[in-house]
Amino acid sequence: MIENICAPATPYGSSAIGIIRCSGPEAIQLVNTIFKGHDLTKVASHTIHYGFIMDQNEVLDEVLCNVYLEPTSFDGENMVEINCHGGTYVMQRILNLLLKNGFRMAEHGEFSKRAFLNKKLDLTQAEAIMDIIAASNSIALRSSQNSLRNSTSHLIRKFREKLLDILAKIEVNIDYPEYEDSVEVTKEYLEPVLKEVCEELSEILKTSEISKLAIHGIKTAIVGKPNVGKSSLLNLLLDEEKAIVTDIPGTTRDLVEGSLNLGNMTLHLIDTAGIRESEDTVERIGIERSNQVIESADLVLLVLDVSKTLDDVDQQLMDLTKNKKRIIVANKSDQNVLWNIENMVLFSCENKTGIEELANQIQRVTQIEELNIDEGKYLSNARQTDLMSRANQSLHQAWKACEMGMDIDLVEIDIKQAFEDLGAITGDAIPDELITALFTKFCLGK
Repeated sequence: MIENICAPATPYGSSAIGIIRCSGPEAIQLVNTIFKGHDLTKVASHTIHYGFIMDQNEVLDEVLCNVYLEPTSFDGENMVEINCHGGTYVMQRILNLLLKNGFRMAEHGEFSKRAFLNKKLDLTQAEAIMDIIAASNSIALRSSQNSLRNSTSHLIRKFREKLLDILAKIEVNIDYPEYEDSVEVTKEYLEPVLKEVCEELSEILKTSEISKLAIHGIKTAIVGKPNVGKSSLLNLLLDEEKAIVTDIPGTTRDLVEGSLNLGNMTLHLIDTAGIRESEDTVERIGIERSNQVIESADLVLLVLDVSKTLDDVDQQLMDLTKNKKRIIVANKSDQNVLWNIENMVLFSCENKTGIEELANQIQRVTQIEELNIDEGKYLSNARQTDLMSRANQSLHQAWKACEMGMDIDLVEIDIKQAFEDLGAITGDAIPDELITALFTKFCLGK
């Protein structure tokens, strides 16, 4: 039996409006028992009605109730959204009243889970809802909106249709070898088809690595010797005094972090301890942490003092970061500029110049400027890319098996696994317990 559920769809706190979402087979009738105004059981779907929430003879609040009839509601069930005043106390009173009158509190993500189970949206669309809520820049927002409009679903289903066509031909060959009109599935037939799909998946995975930076932010390590302006750069970009700035070398002993939007990008900045030889135990620990951050960073901003000749430590830092996506931030360019290096941006923390040039260079180095969000040929999160990587690996194994001349029915096993992994992206092939685990990460009112 499907239970009637309710939950706040807006966070607790002082605000003009608070929304309580109710859903289930009897949701409209149950809300109607505590609502004084129109008879909600006799109104049309997608209509709004003015009235009062009543606890027996006590008026709890003056409200507007949005009514949505199944199957055209968000989750495919009867729904009522109570728009009340946004105070914590009044929302809690209304929730308690609903719980006494046939509802139970919804679990995290349960509304979206019901929408998924009722085939109102697939798993990529459900994830897109949370991505829209969490979007921190315009690229992330547009990407999430595209996924919500089914761009990711169409992309995945296109590949599954290709694989399904291959599997169908293999089955016909195995079960009905005498059927003359069927395509003979041979090594010569399979190899180019599998090669084409593998290349397309690889390209999408490559683009997805770029989109991950654009959507979820770029983990950016600010690296350099002591006193070259790392903390000043962090403070300037964040527009606040996040890190202590002094003329004393080694002031920054631990990692200092902050996030900001720079153009269309979100940067998760980490100001590291100045890297140098040191006998100070605390400073050495900070330097070791700096090395770990460099290793895990998506991007390194190597800050050098352009007004001074490069020394051995500067060269060591360039060698240490040469295999990373890296930009040389040539600070103190308001003084003498003594050298020029590839991917170098002239910068002056003192005069606050070079920020626009830095943003442009970050787009080039991370390849975000090449990303076509509206084309939709990418995936939005780690779960999706992991599943596509597994599918791609299975198809490569099938391709290799063809080259080795293995029996077609053995090749089919890897193709079926790829078909299942791609289906798990949209939720077309995914265990029930995994569905539950995914939706528990959602907001309460979602």
